[in-house]
Amino acid sequence: MAVPIAVLDCDLLLYGRGHRTLDRFKLEDVTDEYLVSTYGFPRQFICYLVDLLGATLSRPTQRSRAISPETQILAALGFYTSGSFQTRMGDAIGISQASMSRCVANVTEALVERASQFIHFPKDEATVQTLKEDFYGLAGMPGVLGVVDCTHVAIKAPNAEDLSYVNRKGLHSLNCLMVCDSRGVLLSAETHWPGSLADCAVLEQAALTSQFETELHKDGWLLGDSSFLLRTWLMTPLHIPETPAEYRYNMAHSATHNVIERTFRTIRSRFRCLDGSKGTLQYSPEKSSHIILACCVLHNISLQHGLDVWSAPATGHMEQSEEEYEQTESVDSEACRVRQELLLTHFS
Repeated sequence: MAVPIAVLDCDLLLYGRGHRTLDRFKLEDVTDEYLVSTYGFPRQFICYLVDLLGATLSRPTQRSRAISPETQILAALGFYTSGSFQTRMGDAIGISQASMSRCVANVTEALVERASQFIHFPKDEATVQTLKEDFYGLAGMPGVLGVVDCTHVAIKAPNAEDLSYVNRKGLHSLNCLMVCDSRGVLLSAETHWPGSLADCAVLEQAALTSQFETELHKDGWLLGDSSFLLRTWLMTPLHIPETPAEYRYNMAHSATHNVIERTFRTIRSRFRCLDGSKGTLQYSPEKSSHIILACCVLHNISLQHGLDVWSAPATGHMEQSEEEYEQTESVDSEACRVRQELLLTHFS
């Protein structure tokens, strides 16, 4: 006689029939306060993500109870904003830790696929002009298209032989090159660079450099700190200001460049998986890079939805770059001429 084989549901085994199941958890059943406290974002934002990613996350499955896009997104947001796969998060939506991990992977890849949709420089002249005017309104620095800097995100050691991810503090990390506008909206994010690379070396190899040298540098420039070399499209501070004009230039530069430092604080405060308070990202460099980029996409979407209040500094260990650099000026004579003309025209 044939013996029927029961197909067991892992989540059911883990949590029992009395636990809230995937089918029973609905956004409308919980308060906005609960959503914000548990997943970091309000209902309207989560519903937008469901509409945006739903088709991608609704893949065919052989399981009788596929995890819904809504649940996958909640699981991923829970991890991004808490940095933890702890049972409490899985308990809230009724899935196991293994399922949580799969949800994070699925949502991360769906967001990465849409990175260019949400992270990019403006193309039309009117928007570019508005970008410059907004920056000028901060501290009187003209022609600014964005502020650029690097920040390190700690990751687990890839393997014992690979030292390329060991930064100058002896920790494994990814060095992430980012550009933002005056509101903190990211215009560029390259999250895959090994932590051993200095900021200047990252920029030298970055797609951002190719982009500005071939497309955007005629329209203005980025602002970078002294860990970068002066270029015609990248204005850096003077190492030793001497004249009143040079002091005014440096002060305007610093006040404007501060926007990206505040943006880094906002990102690591909102996405605690990046700030080191729960430990390093326990993934390969490639997957860690994708998680960082997914958080960058969410950061921009959140600004689009009006969630743009600057956050206070987080108590974590996401490192901002503190490069040690030689006090030397760029050998690029054309770049020096451009900066000198800027000094004479706007700060003398």
